[in-house]
Amino acid sequence: MADVNAGLSTRQRQAIAELSVDAVLDALHPSFESASSSGAGEITALTTGMGASPGAASGLVAVGSQAALDLAAQNHTVILVATETTPADVAAMGLSAGILTARGGMASHAAVVARGWGIPAVCDAREITVESDSFTVGDLRIGNGTAISIDGSTGEVTLGGREVDGSAVAGSGPVSGLPAEITEVLGWADRLMAGRFAVLANADVAPDATMARALGAQGIGLCRTEHMFLQPDRLEIVQDVILSGHDDHLDDLVAAQQTDFGELLAAMDGLAVTVRLLDAPMHEFLAGADPEAAAPWHEHNPMLGVRGVRLGLLRPELYEAQVRALAGAVADQRSSGGDPHAEIMIPLVSTTEELAAAVRVVRRSWEEAQAGPAPPIGTMIETPRACLIAGQLAPAVDFVSFGTNDLTQMVFGFSRDDTATRVIAPYLADGLLSVDPFASLDCDGVGELVKSALVGGRTASPGMRAGICGEHGGDPASIEFALRAGLDYVSCSPYRVPIARLSAAQAQLASGPER
Repeated sequence: MADVNAGLSTRQRQAIAELSVDAVLDALHPSFESASSSGAGEITALTTGMGASPGAASGLVAVGSQAALDLAAQNHTVILVATETTPADVAAMGLSAGILTARGGMASHAAVVARGWGIPAVCDAREITVESDSFTVGDLRIGNGTAISIDGSTGEVTLGGREVDGSAVAGSGPVSGLPAEITEVLGWADRLMAGRFAVLANADVAPDATMARALGAQGIGLCRTEHMFLQPDRLEIVQDVILSGHDDHLDDLVAAQQTDFGELLAAMDGLAVTVRLLDAPMHEFLAGADPEAAAPWHEHNPMLGVRGVRLGLLRPELYEAQVRALAGAVADQRSSGGDPHAEIMIPLVSTTEELAAAVRVVRRSWEEAQAGPAPPIGTMIETPRACLIAGQLAPAVDFVSFGTNDLTQMVFGFSRDDTATRVIAPYLADGLLSVDPFASLDCDGVGELVKSALVGGRTASPGMRAGICGEHGGDPASIEFALRAGLDYVSCSPYRVPIARLSAAQAQLASGPER
């Protein structure tokens, strides 16, 4: 195997090795000015939660979506406060400078959405109690309109406003870009990894894809199609289709997603876009629906309930509609001179039979759409059973992607929304865990399952393409594991792409010329 360092000078390799992840993070995300430089007085600490999305934000408390929408309409900078967020809160989240929740860990709805958008978030702040128009910390009540500040890197929440450095990419948009010296070193990192390891992005809408591409993503490794329906009017479409069991709103679903897919493919023209079919946990996507209609779908453990491929096989018309929408978007892009590269991914598979059934739905729907050759079809491996039978699953698909958020949850038996502060934090403090397994991949347990699945899958299908699309894809230690295990790519939130590019190159340099 050729030396992958060839073509880079000693100085360039040294620059890659010496560029710190913290320096890139500082350039990507805003931070607070020091009290001395900003002239601020004494800082009053309120509480500390989990730093779930890096960056700093200061604004007025808005408890719940309506308060956030109202304050934002008055041109106030808003910090959205909630017990936890759901898809129904997305419009308000998009208008907020920061997010504070009382529950939810690194893989919670608030954390994942915030990281994707570059919004600072502090989650699982268990000392706060959220009420209708205020939240309390001990005996202190903080009402709507009160200024607070949050640090999504440290998890600190303080009373009052603080000055924020607005020079970071997430604070000023992609036009300003990263500093030239960092951009140059990341370009060398890309040269080092070219042809052997890719960094893709998790992006669901065109603006996110555009940002990801500007930050160096080589494609989209995970488009969560359910996120395309987070706006209230869109959410009603999915709810009606699921609850009614009728086809009345399928055309609305197709039209909405065909438009979104077209914009996404255009933003990533010439690069692959991996579309994951609907994976909608019922507790998130039926929030706000008619209680009587939603009652039969109530689940005690929705993350292990009717979601992913299970929903797609119980309601095959949903997956058929999504495939039709994607096929139409691909055809539209080709007719307008674009170069679309779509891929389809089936989530939460656990048996060969359900994978085969879902693949049949996809292929039949694509053929009926008459959009040319079918795109590559893959599956997410995110259950322990799927890891163990990867050799049986691999021949049915063109690629696999490890959904390490869910895989970690199932391997540990940890609820990713409930254990962050009450279990994981004290375990870390007492040395019972060395790292938060939702933040950095557990190499001994989850990692061993991934490696076993790779062996089984590639024995059955030599050369099988495989990657990680969970949030671990942006963590340096997890990327080092991915490279060492022989994975082909990682996919992460757009604002984590530069970190992943640097971390992959640093891991390669540390391992020597052979992978």
